Amino acid sequence: MIGVKEAVATGGCQCGKVRYALYVPPERCHVCHCRMCQRATGGLFAALAGAPKHTFAWTEGEPAVFASSNLATRGFCRDCGTPLSFSYNRPDAHFYVTIGSLDDPSAAPIERQFGIESKIPWVQFRDDTPSEATGASPQAAAFFVGMQNNQRT
Repeated sequence: MIGVKEAVATGGCQCGKVRYALYVPPERCHVCHCRMCQRATGGLFAALAGAPKHTFAWTEGEPAVFASSNLATRGFCRDCGTPLSFSYNRPDAHFYVTIGSLDDPSAAPIERQFGIESKIPWVQFRDDTPSEATGASPQAAAFFVGMQNNQRT
């Protein structure tokens, strides 16, 4: 059939009411140790796999969305609570899904870690993985300068 896309990766929430598809292989796979990601996932870090926004689709149901800051939103299942996505509010930004919500999480190997200023000291995470503090580069610092955190601290 003309115009039908074949999913490269799929995933969804625990209860199955929200499903998604990536139409390209997951890329820019990383973990983020920042406090916002820790709170958003309820875990020690967020593990995320990305794709250009136009290569992603919700295929079943729609997630609830929380604007964790004025710069980004996070999707989750309103029924079971599974954290599903993260995206900056820029048209050119990648769309990220939580690696744990992928049907095959092994297809999204981690390439980098961010937010290491908030990494919990007793967490051992691949020391050979390149890492970066939040806002470490001049470009990132300029982007984050106007961020307003919407999470309760």
